Amino acid sequence: MTDRVSVGFCWLEHGKGLSVPRQQSAGAAGVDLLAALGIDDDVALAPGQRALVPCGFSLALPEGFEAQVRPRSGLAAKFGVTVLNAPGTIDSDYRGEVQVILINHGDRPFPVRRGDRIAQMVIAPVTAVDFRLEEKLDETARGAKGFGSTGHSA
Repeated sequence: MTDRVSVGFCWLEHGKGLSVPRQQSAGAAGVDLLAALGIDDDVALAPGQRALVPCGFSLALPEGFEAQVRPRSGLAAKFGVTVLNAPGTIDSDYRGEVQVILINHGDRPFPVRRGDRIAQMVIAPVTAVDFRLEEKLDETARGAKGFGSTGHSA
């Protein structure tokens, strides 16, 4: 196993009582994010509708790391529900509430209730980058060929 990363975590009032995010198995890359809705504040996502769903906590990521908010494959496969801006990025200097933008691409309304597992979050290192201006870039076999140019078809 690789080194563990220590991440600051703070419940917001409406998140108290939910489970602290944690990896569910030794090989899990992410942690489940739970909906921190009120007991009577269910959201019914109609087909095509999106909603910003609160998770009820804030993070203090160490410098050099980000949190990526990703869809849960089961929700996507079974119901057509996914994270709209996948992967969403939480920067190390952000201290606001973690929230998830869900969208229903399915054909039936999808209910979201307090404590539902709505997305997953992966903590990942970030590479600092400096761009170097060049008059011309080096040549490659691919060149400027874009989407679908490598011959792979679905």
